[in-house]
Amino acid sequence: MPDEPVPVQLLMSPPMEIADQELEESEKLASPVTGSVHSWDLVTGADGPGTRMTLFLAGCGMRCQYCQNPDTWRMKDGVRHSVDEVMERVTRYATVMKVTGGGLTISGGEPLLQSKFVMNIFRRCKDLDINTALDTAGLLGARLSDDDLNYVDLVLLDIKSGIPETYQRVTGRPLQPTLDFAHRLDALHKNVWVRFVLVPGLTDAVENVDAVADFVATLGNVERLEVLPFHQLGREKWELSGEPYLLEDTQPPSKELIERVKRQFAKRGINVM
Repeated sequence: MPDEPVPVQLLMSPPMEIADQELEESEKLASPVTGSVHSWDLVTGADGPGTRMTLFLAGCGMRCQYCQNPDTWRMKDGVRHSVDEVMERVTRYATVMKVTGGGLTISGGEPLLQSKFVMNIFRRCKDLDINTALDTAGLLGARLSDDDLNYVDLVLLDIKSGIPETYQRVTGRPLQPTLDFAHRLDALHKNVWVRFVLVPGLTDAVENVDAVADFVATLGNVERLEVLPFHQLGREKWELSGEPYLLEDTQPPSKELIERVKRQFAKRGINVM
């Protein structure tokens, strides 16, 4: 009996040429005093505890098939801001952030493309006793020293797959740097929230979820794991990006699938949201 056909997106990886250029440029243009900013948001109950200002930086060295913000991929598309300009805006909301147990989250894109800029902001935040969170896929975790991580209160770590081959197809990059960064964070007792995006036909295989769950279960610093259901809200941005969107026909996961995946994590004793 012939094998069942593999969904087409599993046979394809996203084009990586521009992402490779972003990685190269980030090394050349690394600045501790200015950075490329995509946007800002002030939210409650997302991107960490309490009311948080989220600073989205421009530029990413990955090309996740399910990315909902492809408009954040290129540093040249952002607006240059200085650390002083960022902190002027952060301090406006310092009181409400402290009262609610919130703080500043830096996201992207991939913020560690501009790691020196990020760390200068976080150092200034700690001078003001403002909680800090880093939202990262961990690919560039080696760019941060252990001393840098002293200024990070929480890491929102995206583990996009547990099987290396699936991870490569999903992101265009290897899984191992993310696992290495997770081990470092564990050794430093750094608080982590893991995020896993559930995409039918791409990341939902039982063995893939088990691989993520088995790995996370080895870590002693993970406070929670968030299962984030795939959606199509970023489809129009993909059309504008000019890059092929491989998940055009993919539907959001069913309630039953979401519950199955959550059970897989919960069986390992993981606090799953």
